[in-house]
Amino acid sequence: MIDWTPQPIAFSLGPLAVHWYGIMYAIGLAAAFVVVEREGRRRGLDIGLLVNGFILVSFAALVGGRLYHVIDQWDARYRSDLLAIILPPYSGLGVYGGIATGFLAAILYTRWKRQPFLGWADAVAPGLLVMQAVARWGNFFNQELYGPPTNLPWGIAIECANRTQAWACPVDGGTTPVDAHFVPLFLYESLSGLVGAVVLLMLARRARFLRPGDIVLFFFAWYGTTRFVLEPLRTNNWTLGGIPTASIISAALVVGALLLLAWRHRPGAAASDRRSAEPPGPAAAAEAPSAESTGTDATPAETARAE
Repeated sequence: MIDWTPQPIAFSLGPLAVHWYGIMYAIGLAAAFVVVEREGRRRGLDIGLLVNGFILVSFAALVGGRLYHVIDQWDARYRSDLLAIILPPYSGLGVYGGIATGFLAAILYTRWKRQPFLGWADAVAPGLLVMQAVARWGNFFNQELYGPPTNLPWGIAIECANRTQAWACPVDGGTTPVDAHFVPLFLYESLSGLVGAVVLLMLARRARFLRPGDIVLFFFAWYGTTRFVLEPLRTNNWTLGGIPTASIISAALVVGALLLLAWRHRPGAAASDRRSAEPPGPAAAAEAPSAESTGTDATPAETARAE
């Protein structure tokens, strides 16, 4: 078992303390950017728009992630200390909140720049899992995102000050031994993110049946399954009707993603798409009005149809 307990602060610059949590998220963002840039270039997307778009989407995800975390930990931490919501260190982000606001910002940005949203979403999806694989180690340094006591060889020690009430030390009114070890949920999410990123990248390169938007749907199914399995092992989290909110969101994402994938790949769906994309035949072309008959200037596409 792992008895070493890390310190959350990496170093200090005068009065400013630099936390490992922020460092790991910064590294995760950088790694995600590399993956997205390469995937976007491979897909023929306009990479010149990536830097500004990445900054905008990352900021939106930060705001949404912070908001989700505050709601999640409102009773346990923020109800009695409102300034902690906006004052550093910002050591709490909820993934689903970040995904919601990040995707909304991405939709608006791609529409503004007249870019294919589904193409960019497919490029971003494996980058999100890479970021998850790296950034979850920030939870390790903060001694958070752990499960119940365990005797597993990779169980981690958690200091009494960082334990939830369910597994408090005897000195804090609990019954869990001081030397207890806990399930490292952060590690499970990190490994799932790493494996999931590899799977998505392989699918994107080798699966010939995929359509634009399929990779991001696989992302929702993969990450949603991971959270659905791990969320019940956590305590002190946001619940609705006694069920963890993240579990409800996860189940909805998994079911929704799989249903959409099935519908998009139903028998005849691809052929129907090809027929809708084909130019009209000779008969339709003959019936198409020319620019002269309508008195309007024909666009190149209209001219091609008229000919």
